[in-house]
Amino acid sequence: MPAHVSGDLPLPDLVKPARALLSVYDKAGIVELGRALHTAGAELLSTGGTADTLRAAGLPVTEVADYTGFPEMMDGRVKTLHPKIHGGLLGRRDSSSHQAAMQQHGIGPIDVVVVTLYPFEATVAKGADFDTCIENIDIGGPSMIRSAAKNHAAVTVITDPADYAEVIAALTDAGGTSLSLRRTLAARAFTRTGAYDSGISAWFNGQVSEATPRQLALGGALKQTLRYGENPHQQAAFYATGDARPGVATAQQVQGKELSYNNINDTDAAFELVAELTEPGVAIIKHANPCGVAIAPTLAEAYRRALACDPVSAFGGIIAVNRPLDKETALMIADLFAEVVIAPAIEPEATAALADKKNLRVLITGAMPDPKEPGLTYRSVAGGVLVQSRDNGHVGAEALQTVTKRAPTPAEVRDMLLAFTLVKHVKSNAIVLVKDGAAVGIGGGQTSRVDAAQQAVARAAAMAQAAGEPQSRAIGAIVASDAFFPFPDGLEVCLKAGVTAAIQPGGSKRDAEVIAAADAAGAAMVFTGVRHFKH
Repeated sequence: MPAHVSGDLPLPDLVKPARALLSVYDKAGIVELGRALHTAGAELLSTGGTADTLRAAGLPVTEVADYTGFPEMMDGRVKTLHPKIHGGLLGRRDSSSHQAAMQQHGIGPIDVVVVTLYPFEATVAKGADFDTCIENIDIGGPSMIRSAAKNHAAVTVITDPADYAEVIAALTDAGGTSLSLRRTLAARAFTRTGAYDSGISAWFNGQVSEATPRQLALGGALKQTLRYGENPHQQAAFYATGDARPGVATAQQVQGKELSYNNINDTDAAFELVAELTEPGVAIIKHANPCGVAIAPTLAEAYRRALACDPVSAFGGIIAVNRPLDKETALMIADLFAEVVIAPAIEPEATAALADKKNLRVLITGAMPDPKEPGLTYRSVAGGVLVQSRDNGHVGAEALQTVTKRAPTPAEVRDMLLAFTLVKHVKSNAIVLVKDGAAVGIGGGQTSRVDAAQQAVARAAAMAQAAGEPQSRAIGAIVASDAFFPFPDGLEVCLKAGVTAAIQPGGSKRDAEVIAAADAAGAAMVFTGVRHFKH
């Protein structure tokens, strides 16, 4: 542990810069900041392209290599890693011993450091090869940032062009920076290097297939400060982790109010669900649960059928589509009060059709996420974080095991696969009824699988009655369960309502009893061997 050096010299609150080091990858705004520092009396030190940019603007610049007397080398890997740089940043201004050491070794104080890092995150997002990603790991930048931030009592550290205006204002108004501002900037600096290192950590662990590293590093960039969280008394914010997966975090909002915490959570659930559908599909989500899902030859028809599942719950919901949003579908959406529409693209006529819905948030992602892509999900618990791989499990027709006397028809198999895809996105315990490519009854979030079955069946009957249909939509439907039926009773609820086939993981000690119940009703049933709990 390093020895503590007590300060024996006065340290002012306001520090007027005599020397500043500017070394940025992102050149936005650097000329304006450099000019403000020069006007305040600071000598400008710089490197490479930053120095060229400042000189082109007519500012006097001293190259770091000239200042240290040590040339850049190794393709620029070594240029600021020098005692005259780090001594000038770390030397305490309130310590006579530090000041004596600086004088003895010809180290001048550096009062301001401006660094924006190599674009490692963007390089990874572009799918660059291993060696290119390695070369985009910044070393000198984080080292200078940490040195300056540690010595923030005297040094101003700036790591984001968004902070330039605040520093320029301080230089203009007071000729220097206050301790309060330096401390704030130091906190931001350590946050930046922490997030940067977390991105490197996540990528590198992926490269070596380290699924559960000994240390977990998480980072993200503030995308939006939210009005509140799930409830008005909760504070909340939205951070983008840099993952290039298309979705709510990467989408462009082209219309509507700011997204809320619940909007973001529900929109993510909707888009991840609809991405699973290979045919034109629509998912309507309410409180993170599907209340309508359908596929059809056209997006408009899929929307009609999804809405028909539960038009009451769809009010105020989230609508996700997996094809470019067209005019016909947009006109129908305009007739419903919805919170968010998310799509991979939108046709100009559809934009015009939704224009009058000023509060409707419209998000365009540019692409669909790959439901089979590996990834991690996180959930906080008291004192810890649960991490797991994304549920990208997929069941195809070839994986289905028929366990009943009657095999399912091709039409039933098609609905089975759709239903088992949907049930993955419903809170457990989950039961989904599907008929002719559309959900007709959904029961989710129940503590009993029988309750979930009763909820799905009741909804199928109630929605049919509300639509003036002569019989329950459960008649002729298939049922999917996210986990095995532990007893025959849950399946029997569905069979009595008219369900003709079932798809479930299997694996219960009472599988034989459940199969016998299906056989007694003349129903077909298949096992998948895959469970889809969603808690």
